[in-house]
Amino acid sequence: MSRMVKIYRSPVRLGLYLYVDSKDELRRVPETLLKRFGKPIEAMSLELTPVRKLARADADAVLKNIEEAGYYLQLPPGDEVASR
Repeated sequence: MSRMVKIYRSPVRLGLYLYVDSKDELRRVPETLLKRFGKPIEAMSLELTPVRKLARADADAVLKNIEEAGYYLQLPPGDEVASR
């Protein structure tokens, strides 16, 4: 499975990123999360496959979380990675 994703960075916290499906954009992200995240700043778009190497996330886990929850939240280094 591959999917076009958009990655947003948080203006509130360095190293906090939100991955979403390019088609859905931020529509499936809970409003409470968006309020805490701050106004999302688009960092990049890419085609994500389960075997693609990402710097600080497992691509397969990112894809599964986007499919199930509508987003993947990548916390800053030193924090535990959360998806929902």
